[in-house]
Amino acid sequence: MATWLLKTEPGTYSFAQLVREKKAVWDGIRNPEARNNLRAARKGDLALVYHTGSERAVVGIARITRAAYPDPADADWVAVDLAPVRALAHPVGLDVIKAEGRLADFVLVRRGRLSVVPVSDAELAVILALGKTKL
Repeated sequence: MATWLLKTEPGTYSFAQLVREKKAVWDGIRNPEARNNLRAARKGDLALVYHTGSERAVVGIARITRAAYPDPADADWVAVDLAPVRALAHPVGLDVIKAEGRLADFVLVRRGRLSVVPVSDAELAVILALGKTKL
């Protein structure tokens, strides 16, 4: 099982909205590298939901419920389906992530503009500990 970090602008689609709706199509990815990351997502994988904009924090955990398939708006790109798992007890801000030495190689830190990035098991453990959240 892999883990991914998926970015979203909370004013467009927030983790709270995912919780209310209980499922979502995660689409609209238009960067080739991010698309390739999303294409690698499999049913059952975890996803950390990261709010961009002024919030800039990991706020929740979701599960991929359907592996990558053609984006309904443009078949050259891909989408996945998500379901919420739980909110982090304490959102983990980008400033905290950047200050945490164990996350120095995290793709979110090194390639900050990508909207879909892989998360290693060690990185996931650190983020969950910082967010005081258990799976």
